[in-house]
Amino acid sequence: MILRQERERCNGRDGDTSMTQEEMRQILEIGVSLSMEKDFNKLLETILEQVMELTRCDAGTLYLLEGEHLKFQFMKNKSMDPGRGADWEGSGLPPVPLTRRNVCAMALLDKRTILVEDVRNCETYDFSGPARYDAMTGYHTKSLLVTPLWNRTGERLGVLQLINAMDETGAVCGFSEEMVLAVESVASQAAITIQNSRYISEVKGLIQSFVRMTSSAIDARTPYNASHTRNMAVYGERFLTYMNRVARRSGKGVLFSKAHREELLMSIWLHDIGKIVTPLEIMNKNARLSPVQYAEVKGRLKEVRLLARLAYLEGRSDQETWRQIQTETAQAQKLVDTVNRIGFLPDDLAGQVRELGEKRFTDEAGRELPWLTQEECGALQTRKGTISAEERRIMQDHVVLTDRFLAEVEFPKEYSHVREWAAGHHEMLDGSGYPKGLRGDQIPMEVRIITLLDVFEALIAKDRPYKKGIPVEQALEVLMEMAEKERKLDIGLVRMFAASRCWEEPKQERSLEEGQEV
Repeated sequence: MILRQERERCNGRDGDTSMTQEEMRQILEIGVSLSMEKDFNKLLETILEQVMELTRCDAGTLYLLEGEHLKFQFMKNKSMDPGRGADWEGSGLPPVPLTRRNVCAMALLDKRTILVEDVRNCETYDFSGPARYDAMTGYHTKSLLVTPLWNRTGERLGVLQLINAMDETGAVCGFSEEMVLAVESVASQAAITIQNSRYISEVKGLIQSFVRMTSSAIDARTPYNASHTRNMAVYGERFLTYMNRVARRSGKGVLFSKAHREELLMSIWLHDIGKIVTPLEIMNKNARLSPVQYAEVKGRLKEVRLLARLAYLEGRSDQETWRQIQTETAQAQKLVDTVNRIGFLPDDLAGQVRELGEKRFTDEAGRELPWLTQEECGALQTRKGTISAEERRIMQDHVVLTDRFLAEVEFPKEYSHVREWAAGHHEMLDGSGYPKGLRGDQIPMEVRIITLLDVFEALIAKDRPYKKGIPVEQALEVLMEMAEKERKLDIGLVRMFAASRCWEEPKQERSLEEGQEV
């Protein structure tokens, strides 16, 4: 057993176990700094650094409980590496099992702080971990102060392990008992902050996973749009990482913080949520005529042929007229089949459709009817794509509905722009977009990015009913034309997007660099 007096003499306190004003001030400052830190990993590092400062120790480690093991999260060693700490990924230290032989595990299991004056003269606990670390680094672990972290409901969270207290001369000594109260006070604040940070992370994770699920469900309504939003999110995340890298290399710092990225990616996932009520017969329309319309046109042309044949057989018409009707209906069917699925309708075919719409026949009831109804003729004369002007208006309404739906969501402050950015993704810089016809500086950079991603993915997509996907390089040419000539897209963003190659799988070395930026 280490005598209490020996620990006190090491720190020169002469038996006084009361907390000094300076220590109380430090504890209060630690509480303030912990409440202000938003990044979880930085929070853990801050906890360790400030407790080490409070106890004037040389090194420390912080473990968090995962299952039945304590997983090493951060360590700092002033004498070995004074400039930086180390995280779990590069530590090489294995998880600590929750056994009573291990001092860290014992502190957590019993929920009590443990002081060890000299690990080499203590047989109560298993110190193979510190011994391994000392063997690897040449360090000399002597004194320990180990305190558990648990939240207000008694749930175990982790352990703070402080190593090698130092006296005013810099010599290694044991931790004084009066430090226990100070460390436990900070550990209590740290545990609450860690738990709150985890709650926030869990809530965010729940929101984000629900949004991704909802978006995927909307895309899955139609086989022609199943990967649109997911692809945009993937390209978007890589593009933001690239933009950060370029900005940092030019000395501008990071353009998109972690919170900014999350908000923009959330907007991408939600940009098409209004399509949840868009009629499937429009979203799935892969031809100018709907299946019902096409069947009616085909049936009507067949009826024209049969009536002509009947008239010939009954002697009310000659054979030449009958054969002419057969030829004309065959040509009409061929024209309908050609126009129905063509990408762009040229003037000559549009004229032939108008002429076909002017043809009439008399049915068995004596009614004069058109070969093509006015609605069918209008649909077949759609210049570009497969949907009519009215159907296009219905499709465009999805952004209005996106805005309306998202207006019902009580977003937290960090997602306060999601509604605006998501609902604006069809606005164009020249004012030709919808629904508000915004132009120029009225359109935020985030909206311009979403618009760019949306147009690009639509151009290269191979699962659209109304067109075939085009090669990437051709799509980039379209984007440049929309930016340079039409002034619809942001030229700077388009150039940076083309340079990013964000639609390609990143190389391993790029992935490592990106991981450091996020």
